Amino acid sequence: MSVPERSSRTRGIAGATGGAVAYILGYLVVYVTQGDRIEEGLSGINFFADLFGGDPISTWQAAGWMFYNAHFVDVDVPSLIGGAQSTNLITQAEGGSLTFLFVVPPILLLLAGAVAGRTANADNPVEGAQAGAFVLAGYLPLAVIGAFLFRYAVGDGTVAPDLVTAVLLAGAVYPAVFGAIGGAASSLLSD
Repeated sequence: MSVPERSSRTRGIAGATGGAVAYILGYLVVYVTQGDRIEEGLSGINFFADLFGGDPISTWQAAGWMFYNAHFVDVDVPSLIGGAQSTNLITQAEGGSLTFLFVVPPILLLLAGAVAGRTANADNPVEGAQAGAFVLAGYLPLAVIGAFLFRYAVGDGTVAPDLVTAVLLAGAVYPAVFGAIGGAASSLLSD
């Protein structure tokens, strides 16, 4: 195996691992910091779901919606009169108390990109950015899986992250951009 092949493989593995870890940690930060608030908000909704024989909404599902909202991905909610409306639970919180969640994915992806750049021994910002952009390889599949996993069936509709923006924005743009920036920065910090 030649040195360029090993370097490319190292970048890919480090980036993909970093991306997967960033996704899981991001979700966990939302779940741990907002779980009680989510349960409290769901108590009234779940009362009606129980009353009419529906399955209650799980805290882990609603935390997933909020995690996607932190990427500016709206959650589609069926409307009473048909169709669906898009909502962002973070921007609708009273007094902007949840806006700190918008920085969670970028910070974790910057760190994942920096770790990928350091692991790949990137000597310059271009190599660092390439290594950091591989964060996408671990983040994107989990973003796609999460978009389906965090679906909640209600009547004929579903409450779920908007699939297109979940894949494109949360799954591709966020990790590629922030991972590359983190990777480029890692090469500059090593000098």
